[in-house]
Amino acid sequence: MKKVVVKLEVYDEKSKKKAMKIVSSISGVNSVSMDMKDRKLTVTGAVDAVVIVNKLRKICCTEIVSVGPEKEEKKKEEPKKEEKKEEPKKDDKKKEDQVAELVKAYKAYNPHLTQYYFVRSVEEDPNACVIC
Repeated sequence: MKKVVVKLEVYDEKSKKKAMKIVSSISGVNSVSMDMKDRKLTVTGAVDAVVIVNKLRKICCTEIVSVGPEKEEKKKEEPKKEEKKEEPKKDDKKKEDQVAELVKAYKAYNPHLTQYYFVRSVEEDPNACVIC
């Protein structure tokens, strides 16, 4: 289970509803919550952050804030303290570094491309069909 936090450029309820509907339609999503004050959308479930952002970029500008495991409630029954090894921490750092590299690479992606259309002029093409 992952927890993905995405910042959206949403200013009204209509855009918020669209974003919530798009994200909830993705398979693997367990819960979706939106904080309008900070304009952050929190998604939990077995989904990829890139898929979420690609779907949301069709309606508004989006930016990945954080991607990580879902935090479970801590139990109070932890009287036993075992010795902690530093090797698992190194693995966690490697995983965090990989996620950070993916986020940096994704920010380099520029989705706003202008499309150029070819418009044919009648004067340029004498064989074009014209009704007089």
